[in-house]
Amino acid sequence: MSSPSRSKLKILLPELRSRYTDARWIHPDPLEIVLKYTDLRDREVTALLASSLAYGRVNKILESVTDILSRMKNSPCRFILDTPFSDMRKRFSGFKHRFHTGDDVALLLSGAGLALQKYGSLENCFLAGMKKTDPDIFNGAVFFSQAICRLFPTGKSTLLPSPADGSACKRMNLMLRWLVRRDDVDPGGWTGIKPSQLIVPLDTHMHRIALELRLTERHAADWKTACELTKSFAKIDPDDPVSFDFPLTRFGIHPDLGRVPFPGK
Repeated sequence: MSSPSRSKLKILLPELRSRYTDARWIHPDPLEIVLKYTDLRDREVTALLASSLAYGRVNKILESVTDILSRMKNSPCRFILDTPFSDMRKRFSGFKHRFHTGDDVALLLSGAGLALQKYGSLENCFLAGMKKTDPDIFNGAVFFSQAICRLFPTGKSTLLPSPADGSACKRMNLMLRWLVRRDDVDPGGWTGIKPSQLIVPLDTHMHRIALELRLTERHAADWKTACELTKSFAKIDPDDPVSFDFPLTRFGIHPDLGRVPFPGK
């Protein structure tokens, strides 16, 4: 199958966005859990948790996120502010999500609690690492990862990697998409970051699509490739390049949709 030309993509991608940016296509996706929280501080804590565990089979992701939230009180934000690490560690005892344990989640959320105490919100923590002139979220993401992962023995965690290490940071970028963008799918709430500053959440599925559509020629699914793909999308919609992420990833989540449709195919 030949790849569509750039001119055809300018027609194809907006059409896909218009058709599939619809709440009925969300399930199964950890975003559906984030959408249950209307209070912004609860939503951002839930988004951090849900995105950090968003790897592996989607049904297992939903099960794991629901499990952790069920062990917390009604307000995730209040819980991480009021619960000492030792108590949180006991509360999450026995939890396991593939490579990560309840201790890992306790360290992550305790770090988030410290950030909330210092900055007032996770958004303010993220913005503390950015300048208004930053073209994208790189600096904020580096700062945010360091702040949230400060309690881990190495000061780093694969739950929330930093782009400074070259990682595509798919899960952090997914969290940012949920919290910054606002449409029929993404709930938004963060106002200090522009959608144009976001980077595409790049995983193996999105990378394969990007290669097929010739939106990137890089074969490593890393930060540089995520930025290159974002720039390709920005040529079609410079104000909101990440808006193409949700509709394109539906084809991996809903096998009945088949492959991404190409013009004339």
